[in-house]
Amino acid sequence: MTKILIVEDEPRIVSFLRKGLEASGFSTVAVDTGQSAIYLASSNTFDLVILDLGLPDQDGLAVLKAIRGRGEAIPIIILTVYDDISHKVSGLEHGADDYMTKPFQLEELVARVRARLRKGNSSGAIAQLTLTAGDIVLDIRQRQVLKAGELVELSTREFTLLELFMQRPGEAISRLALLNEVWGYDYDASSNVVDVYVGYLRKKLGTRKIETVRGVGYRFKP
Repeated sequence: MTKILIVEDEPRIVSFLRKGLEASGFSTVAVDTGQSAIYLASSNTFDLVILDLGLPDQDGLAVLKAIRGRGEAIPIIILTVYDDISHKVSGLEHGADDYMTKPFQLEELVARVRARLRKGNSSGAIAQLTLTAGDIVLDIRQRQVLKAGELVELSTREFTLLELFMQRPGEAISRLALLNEVWGYDYDASSNVVDVYVGYLRKKLGTRKIETVRGVGYRFKP
């Protein structure tokens, strides 16, 4: 399984990243200091690093320089609140493979992770690329869904929500967890957008595939 090192000192963001990436089929380990990141990045056990720049013990750019200075070719995606051009240029010039700013959408981050793993020909396999449940087949790489052999047109959000459900078949997932993992940790918790999009999926895939778990959220029936 593809293993991702998360270097981030904000517990809420760490939790969001781990849940979202693991729901997408990746294995994760999180550290909150640059020193730990430098040590683990050289262990040859990780396939990609997600790196924050605002770390408590040292600048994330210093961490990036140290990793690249050792000759490590592991893909590194910077994920930070710094959105000025000088930080972006500096990060990319010192060896980052990609640069994203907070707040961010999980689906975009996952897409960038997969793209960097493919481009870098990582030694770890990209988790499952096809998910199947009954007559529904979800192709992660092609971003396509087939039902009984027929192509089903899904929006980006619908696809991401279905992918999350199919990664966790039979599990009751709360509305808040679905909201955080598909729409982002900064999305309005009082929104009914999850219920709306579950309705969209039911219309396209059949009402029996996603059942309501009263008082909790929803469950995908494999």
